[in-house]
Amino acid sequence: MSVLVITGTDTGVGKTVVTAALAALARERGAPVAVVKPAQTGVGPGEPGDLDEVVRLAGVTTTFELARYPDPLSPAAAARTAGLPPLSLDAAATRVSELAETHRLVLVEGAGGLLVRFDEDGATIADLARTLRAPVLVVARAGLGTLNHTALTLEALAGRGLDLAGVVIGSWPEQPGLAERCNVPDLEMLAARPLAGVLPAGAAALDRAEFARTARRGLGSPLGGGFDPSGFRAALSL
Repeated sequence: MSVLVITGTDTGVGKTVVTAALAALARERGAPVAVVKPAQTGVGPGEPGDLDEVVRLAGVTTTFELARYPDPLSPAAAARTAGLPPLSLDAAATRVSELAETHRLVLVEGAGGLLVRFDEDGATIADLARTLRAPVLVVARAGLGTLNHTALTLEALAGRGLDLAGVVIGSWPEQPGLAERCNVPDLEMLAARPLAGVLPAGAAALDRAEFARTARRGLGSPLGGGFDPSGFRAALSL
């Protein structure tokens, strides 16, 4: 049994698509997999959220959303503005630990970046990962600004004694420019390891079968796929 926490260098970097790709590969292997979204924000009651995307793309239906707030804010701010209780990270840790007893893999998708607040005391997804003793997969952008955001995220991880599972580029453009191509070796330098994966832009629009094939091509072997980081680098023509 294992738990993997998925966070991002920012909001909108592709965390949900990466989470779905991980779930799709686990499902292909026949591994019992559960996906947990501790706090969903920006979605009203009855509206589809991130876990609905995971179900649609990966076909994994064992999903758990532990709290939902309608405003597109950090979980702490969204709870405050809605007059709702904040997520209890202790309760979330207990739920994830229970799921890990009966599932080979539990994927936990954060909200926004690593240090986004979940409550007024400043609890973050980093605190949840530390409580669970779970490695953290970082999803990064491809373009300008990603190096600073990734460096800060990795420093925060290391400073909290958390294990890095790797860095994945969540949305690689069909026609990458100079910035995207030059960022690849720098991202690997920051992580002190090859990229753990690169998923193409538009992956969320694929049907389930093509998405599974894309996941296999886009995630590296430690994550269950066949992505070749050295071959990817060589194709950049730097």
